[in-house]
Amino acid sequence: MKKKYQNAFFIFGIAVLVVMVTQLDFAQVLDGLRRAGYWFGAVVALWLFLYMFNTSAWYIIIASTGCSNRGEPLRRPKEVGFWWLYKITVSGFALNYTTPCGLMGGEPYRIMALAPRIGTERASASVILYAMTHIFSHLWFWLLSCLLYVATQPMNIAMGIMLAIVAALCGVAIWFFIKGYKKGIAVRCMNILSHFPGLKRHSEQLATIDSQIAALHNQNPRAFVSAVLLELACRVTSALEIYFVLLVIMPHANFLQCVLILAFTSLFANMLFFMPLQLGGREGGFLMSAKGLALTANAGILIALIVRIRELIWTAIGLLLIKFDKKRS
Repeated sequence: MKKKYQNAFFIFGIAVLVVMVTQLDFAQVLDGLRRAGYWFGAVVALWLFLYMFNTSAWYIIIASTGCSNRGEPLRRPKEVGFWWLYKITVSGFALNYTTPCGLMGGEPYRIMALAPRIGTERASASVILYAMTHIFSHLWFWLLSCLLYVATQPMNIAMGIMLAIVAALCGVAIWFFIKGYKKGIAVRCMNILSHFPGLKRHSEQLATIDSQIAALHNQNPRAFVSAVLLELACRVTSALEIYFVLLVIMPHANFLQCVLILAFTSLFANMLFFMPLQLGGREGGFLMSAKGLALTANAGILIALIVRIRELIWTAIGLLLIKFDKKRS
């Protein structure tokens, strides 16, 4: 990636991060850290491992875009080292957190960082595929969480209606994504934008990207399933973050409740995808989820505070890692 683009991503991310940090109530932050104690360290360290799930899923996708025949075994992409990709993954998520509309920052950065190693078309295909897989796993997580709530929590008519609506919307979205995987999605999206000047000339490259997207589902189903399961496992395992915080105030915290809190908080927060770091949406989601599961408002506030601080720390780490990307000739 050219140095000027690298610096542009870095400066923009740092500027937004500084603005978000100034919105914190530092007295409340210090009180929350004091209450969390060593569990806060466990929360931050947990994401060191969770990003390995994300990197592994993307690594599999990159390897799959290099296979052309059905059933061809995945090969280690020699151009891409796992730990280099890990660094790009963390930086990409950091840019997503700081950018309004989420994918507007991290995905272009990932493509530009990866393109010199494997080519623009293959890099674009792998990034689009990973973004689709990341969202696809969220949809399955929300759908399965609806079933988990029905199986483990007391129900009423209002909750039943809400869960039915969420499950139906997730089901429709999952069907749409499966169609996109089978037939590709890049050309379809560009057909909508084809009346804009200068976009038609990229149709051949987009067709190539679409063929690689379809290949993951049609020619490499094992890679497709592995990537989705890794992302889904990451969603479930990240509920440990909430579990660690709840142990501070509830020694007998229930992990399944933590999964439900995470599911419905992330669902609410993603409705506000246009907000940098989902400011306000995530906190409101934690409070509503805690209340819905008969937990105290105090528990919801503490969870939201600790998670927000962890996000800011890892966002700062990801932005700093942008500056450690050696230029590849």
